Amino acid sequence: MTSPRYPSLYQINTRPWLARRSRKLGRGATLDDIPDAELDRIAGLGFDWAWFLSVWQTGPASRQVSRTRPEWRRAFEAALPGLTDDDIPGSGFAITAYEAHEALGGDEALARLRSRLHARGLKLMLDFVPNHTALDHPWVEEHPEYYIGGTEEDLARAPRNYIKVRRRDGDGVFALGRDPYFDGWPDVLQLDYGNPAVQEAMAGELLEIAGRCDGVRCDMAMLVLPEVFERTWGIPSQPFWPDAIRRVREQTQGFCFLAEVYWDYEWALQQQGFDYAYDKRLYDRLRERHARPVREHLRAEIDYQDRLARFLENHDEPRAAATFPPGVHEAAALITYLSPGLRFLQEGQLQGRRVHIPPHLGREPDEPADEQLERFYEKLLTLLRTSTLREGRWRLLECSPAWEGNWTADGFLAFAWQGPDGGRLLAVVNYADNQGQCHVHLPFEDLGGRTWRLKDRMGGPSYTRKGDELRDRGLFVDLGPYGYHVFDMKEA
Repeated sequence: MTSPRYPSLYQINTRPWLARRSRKLGRGATLDDIPDAELDRIAGLGFDWAWFLSVWQTGPASRQVSRTRPEWRRAFEAALPGLTDDDIPGSGFAITAYEAHEALGGDEALARLRSRLHARGLKLMLDFVPNHTALDHPWVEEHPEYYIGGTEEDLARAPRNYIKVRRRDGDGVFALGRDPYFDGWPDVLQLDYGNPAVQEAMAGELLEIAGRCDGVRCDMAMLVLPEVFERTWGIPSQPFWPDAIRRVREQTQGFCFLAEVYWDYEWALQQQGFDYAYDKRLYDRLRERHARPVREHLRAEIDYQDRLARFLENHDEPRAAATFPPGVHEAAALITYLSPGLRFLQEGQLQGRRVHIPPHLGREPDEPADEQLERFYEKLLTLLRTSTLREGRWRLLECSPAWEGNWTADGFLAFAWQGPDGGRLLAVVNYADNQGQCHVHLPFEDLGGRTWRLKDRMGGPSYTRKGDELRDRGLFVDLGPYGYHVFDMKEA
């Protein structure tokens, strides 16, 4: 399957998703119980990738931490009224084996799901967690040297960063997995990337995963960069990603690597072989609701932007409908998904779900759909299926004051897309809480001497404009707070 220049990815929180199916069936649902009609729906929406979160085998030790950690339990109860222990299967990132979980039907059901996805033109993405394993991973018994160890003194000094683990050959103190800025995650153990054997073993895990899917989303991928690993643990290490990615691609042509990454390491991971890296900076600036920082971020080189994953929510972030108020949500979504890169949406986002479900939970509450948001996303996804937005050329446009002294032009963001078939799309967003006006300067060289029809694809009014005026002064736009147009531009 070939991939467009700008594909779309749909993230599915597998266990809560299947729990809904289980209630209908009256038994535990597996991957085989996902209806073909549901896969048809996802493909019909225009997605290229389906990322099934948390399909790998997990174990009882890490699950028990999830069920008994008081602060986690309070958060789970707030998200899911009527919570029981059965609703807490444990974090999908506390992995004991890169084998499809037995409760989901195992590797055979996963292989059948992948075949069904392929039959609909969809590729399968799964998780890879490079930094740590579950507390009860087999390596704890077989290869304790793969982990960063500690002493009783470390445990007494930093009990949030170390844990005593029972082993057949004698109990040991192990470091909890963590990043350099926070205490450790109490349900996982830290792998030692200063040990070449660890890097070889994890590269082997990646090679095994590559036989089961078409791409991986790599959890906290920057944590194993030598610079970050040494800052966290004081242990020098060699680069892991370049060689591991090369080996996977030698085995599996076209395999995709998506990096969850923060702290401005996006470019570094792209350079080490990742196809895409999370664009958390765009998300954060949209949350702050100031147009200028967003616009400055979008001035980056197109080769860099093409390899960013643009999102408005994911399983680590609060739901978009709970973060961005009505009106702001739609404006932020247009900026996010009409920018270049991988378009990354989460299951439930299209319906306006508001409750964030931690990845430790296996059930989610019932929520009514926001019909207005559903209609908005239906129009947006229709746009994203066009060749103009999948294969076209994107440009950030300049917006100048509509008259001298009119400061409101600073709140505008405007993009032009030109497709391989000549299609033209013009998006303009007033990302501000005030009425605004500006002139949008268009990049098309053939405007003069013609009349142009601008049809708003998001349901707004349409206009006819003289090409000479568009060429000389730009398109005059007057929009209310967080207002927008997405014009299909054709010669009248």
